Amino acid sequence: MVSTLTTSLADVASSGATLRAFLHGLPGVDRVGADQRAAMLGTRSIKTTAKAHAIDLAISMVDLTTLEGADTPGKVRAMCAKAVHPGDGAPRVAAVCVYPDLVAVAAEALAGSGVKVASVATAFPSGRSSLEVKVSDTALAVAAGADEIDMVIDRGAFLSGDYTKVYEEIVAVKAACGDAHLKVILETGELSTYDNVRRASWLAMLAGADFIKTSTGKVSPAATPSVTLVMLEAVRDFRDRTGRQVGVKPAGGIRTTKDAIKNLVLVNEIAGDDWLTPEWFRLGASSVLNDLLMQRQKLATGRYAGPDYFTLD
Repeated sequence: MVSTLTTSLADVASSGATLRAFLHGLPGVDRVGADQRAAMLGTRSIKTTAKAHAIDLAISMVDLTTLEGADTPGKVRAMCAKAVHPGDGAPRVAAVCVYPDLVAVAAEALAGSGVKVASVATAFPSGRSSLEVKVSDTALAVAAGADEIDMVIDRGAFLSGDYTKVYEEIVAVKAACGDAHLKVILETGELSTYDNVRRASWLAMLAGADFIKTSTGKVSPAATPSVTLVMLEAVRDFRDRTGRQVGVKPAGGIRTTKDAIKNLVLVNEIAGDDWLTPEWFRLGASSVLNDLLMQRQKLATGRYAGPDYFTLD
């Protein structure tokens, strides 16, 4: 258990050596056990009123996202309208996530709605840029109206063992966020092992992350149930150790209502129901919203909507 670690968290980042010793002193992840438990929890069946509640909860946790080179102000405004009123009395989503240059468009469209404006920054999705550019990218997005920043870590630095560089970049970006929340993207598909996922999770939380996020959605595999399980264990153990709660955001590959509900089961069973709110758990997906809305209508009316009933994102 994490509680057996004796290093004072206040001193963990005092040097590269102490940071490395702490991260490599974390308990190893039983890969087979993690895969088996995630698969077992994925077989849980939720029916009728519980399923209806789960669908609405999942909708309220969606970060509706468009991160394409062809994004336009019109597309972002349409997405914002859908975020506020998904349809048929469904709850609004948690946030709309866009590139920094479109933050002002989203902020104007979402003003007063309660839907957050999120923006990727720090040379998303590669993270290959100078710290000065990353901090400037973040500051410009916040100044334009972003409530949340989704940053990417330097996976090259992490994989080469330069944990101090990754830590210091997160600290600097967090400072540039001001009052905006910081989600730190680990890009777990490039981290190779579950031990690395656990280490990166703790590294991000120690540096001040408000959320840890699996993926950019640009790399496969993305948000696998096993990786999400490991990250949920990390935030649970981190709160036990520090008293500070950190959110989790799986992103990429979540396309169906079944996928979304599997994630909610993982949250409840691994971290606990304190995380079962949009404040502490998000689903980074866009295609899943239409499926959630279709399943919601099926529960309410007994029939599925036609393929052109909901807008395409």
